[in-house]
Amino acid sequence: MARVVRATIKPNSAKGPLVQTLEDGTLQLYVRAPAVEGKANKAACELLAAHFGVPKSTVRLTAGATSRFKRFEIDD
Repeated sequence: MARVVRATIKPNSAKGPLVQTLEDGTLQLYVRAPAVEGKANKAACELLAAHFGVPKSTVRLTAGATSRFKRFEIDD
């Protein structure tokens, strides 16, 4: 069963890599990678994998590839 995670991404962040949970359950991801050629999306997938303790291959972006608001699926 896949877990769906809603997230907002802050690319080029000096805070990153960091995961914060907002009041509505959305995760805020701070990544150092720039929002160019999918680098921030890749960094976000890697950060989520580390946060949930799963392999990187089980995390995939399902919506919002060019948006700051994204949805990921994580296979258990």
